[in-house]
Amino acid sequence: MVRGRQSGSARQEVTYTFEKLGTGFLFTEGPLWHPTGKFLLWSDMPGDHMRRWSAKDGVTTFRKPCHMSNGLTYDRQGRLLACEHATSQVTLTEANGRIVPIATHHGGKQLNSPNDIVCKRDGGIYFSDPPYGRAKFYGVERPQELAFQGVYRVGADPKSSELLVDDFDRPNGLCFSLDERRLFINDTARKHIRVFDVTPSGTLTNGRVWAETKGDKPGAPDGMKLDSSGNVYCCGPGGIHVFDPTGALREVIETPERTANFAWGDDDYRSLFITASTSLYRIRVQTPGLPVF
Repeated sequence: MVRGRQSGSARQEVTYTFEKLGTGFLFTEGPLWHPTGKFLLWSDMPGDHMRRWSAKDGVTTFRKPCHMSNGLTYDRQGRLLACEHATSQVTLTEANGRIVPIATHHGGKQLNSPNDIVCKRDGGIYFSDPPYGRAKFYGVERPQELAFQGVYRVGADPKSSELLVDDFDRPNGLCFSLDERRLFINDTARKHIRVFDVTPSGTLTNGRVWAETKGDKPGAPDGMKLDSSGNVYCCGPGGIHVFDPTGALREVIETPERTANFAWGDDDYRSLFITASTSLYRIRVQTPGLPVF
């Protein structure tokens, strides 16, 4: 049993039961629930495995090698999108299983190492590009070609990724507001969440700091998502920090291991699947999440 702390004037303790669904991995990331297949995918970057979990089959191998994939999502057609550290690209898996690169370069230079990814309802695909995948353990050690760490939108040509913002230190998790008029992006190094207005053309403007993840325990901003009420969940010191739609901290869900990411799933979307260092956990929460397609 692990307790979450809820902030505010009506402070109370919320108790969660962590169910360990799998362990013994090297570093887990990118959990993603398939709404019709009823299974969870996630990445084990250093192990170069994409794993699969279902209530029927437990943990199995979905893809190996996976080019040290990190963040995963589905596009509006239900096709898998993956951020690959080893190749510094974003790929799309077509219905026939063919894997196609859709983002590889910007300005004639190879991307750093795409990290996390989200798909807008109009089909726009946005991703963060810090350099973590150019270091040992998390990727393949090699020099960085770009002189900055940015956030992009996938362009018409894989070699022409559209740069939206370039003033991050370590851009990481990102998620849209419920109406998709704002995009939240966290910065691992600066330990805060910024929010941007999304223009009608899909570009970003008016970036400002929206919230900070504070605390002395291990952890930093990483995976980030919204629940169906518009609350923002973001990895941080000690576990998962939950902010209300105004940016006020509601709760810290304290996790058994340092947490990198999470995703809602199961039929009612009230199960929160958590990738925490060497393990995969599941807890039950009151507010459901939303399917990605």
